Amino acid sequence: MIDGVIFDIDGTILDSMSIWDKAAEMFLNSMSIEAENGLGKTMFSMSMTNGAEYLKDRYLLDMDVDAIMAGINNTIEEFYYYQVQLKEGVEHCLKEMEQIGIKMVAATSSDRQVVERALKRLNVMNFFERIFTCTEIGVGKVKPDIYLAAAEYMGTPPKDTWVFEDALYAIQTAKNAGFRTVGVFDNSSIVNLEEIKRISDIYLKKIDNFDVFLKKAPL
Repeated sequence: MIDGVIFDIDGTILDSMSIWDKAAEMFLNSMSIEAENGLGKTMFSMSMTNGAEYLKDRYLLDMDVDAIMAGINNTIEEFYYYQVQLKEGVEHCLKEMEQIGIKMVAATSSDRQVVERALKRLNVMNFFERIFTCTEIGVGKVKPDIYLAAAEYMGTPPKDTWVFEDALYAIQTAKNAGFRTVGVFDNSSIVNLEEIKRISDIYLKKIDNFDVFLKKAPL
């Protein structure tokens, strides 16, 4: 059964994962500073504060840490506000689900302001009954709280609620909480691709492979 669908946003609906690897580099480039190779990987495990401190020390920036963090956040906002695009087939998928009458919400780890601005610009905001954010829920997708809140809002039991995600850890969290899962390909998760295929109830290389989804998850 498909009573409701919960869509992740970054990497599933929006082709946005690259900004999280490149934000620091783009920030430096805006000041005509050439970033080192692999800066995104170097900073991947750092907090925002630690990352800003690293940039200040490594590139001798004449700015305080708060100003550096604000600059990086501004770079991310600019990307969502004006540049990010939908992943291929997303609009088609959402229209098909709407026509069938499937309830749809979104669940994101990003800030509400940036994702809503992007979804409105790309004319897909109206497909979702509500947007849930990890910040507002109070915990990330390492725990199922956001999925449970979304399902409760729709009034759909987890066993008949499908979660579309691109990240392995999020798929695992939803599955462990009793949700049905759809793994969606994104290049940022390619290192975990085989495990994503293994644990997902359905795997879609492209999100508009809607017929595949309906055949494996009949209404």
